[in-house]
Amino acid sequence: MKHLYYIAIEGVIGVGKTSFAKILSERMSARLVLEKFEENPFLEDFYVDPERFAFQTQLYFLLSRYRQQMELKQVDLFSNLLVSDYMFDKDKLFAHLNLNEKEFVLYNLIAQLLEKEVPKPDLVVFLQAGTDRLMANIKKRGRSYERAMSREYIESLNQIYNEYFFRYKDSPLLIINTNDIDFVNNEDDLNELLSLLKKPITGTVYYHPERKAS
Repeated sequence: MKHLYYIAIEGVIGVGKTSFAKILSERMSARLVLEKFEENPFLEDFYVDPERFAFQTQLYFLLSRYRQQMELKQVDLFSNLLVSDYMFDKDKLFAHLNLNEKEFVLYNLIAQLLEKEVPKPDLVVFLQAGTDRLMANIKKRGRSYERAMSREYIESLNQIYNEYFFRYKDSPLLIINTNDIDFVNNEDDLNELLSLLKKPITGTVYYHPERKAS
């Protein structure tokens, strides 16, 4: 862990990235940086009418995340471990799915200007899950603005995330399949993940635990 200064937790909506980031920051005495998605004034409208509100929603997220990342550069990343529940590049995945061709061209021009200044994580942890598990988690947490979210949207998002991280090479990557584990309520599952993070990770490492016998 001594060479890690910045860990970004990623995954599709409902996979548990914020929960894991919070637990990780507590167990490792790290500074926690959370995505401020609830501040986006267009988000609820987007889930009701995606075609109309997609561009406003994505541009707000892009600029909000950029501002937050710039604030990180004002602190010494080498003085303490920092854990975040998102990486800046994620915004482009949503934009690719949600925007039409002309909107994405304009969005991408802005994103390319901004991303040059954004610090790269020392380690990315990608939490994977099947669509059934994601939909169950989304329903369980009961956020009002997510009620209109379709299975087809989550399935498409899941595919884009998997394709993106299959090709990801910008930093060390730990891919954790979470279908058969519960790191929030099962201490053994959590400890296994924590032990993984204490080992040196280079390139891409896959962790796919088998379902435990009942």
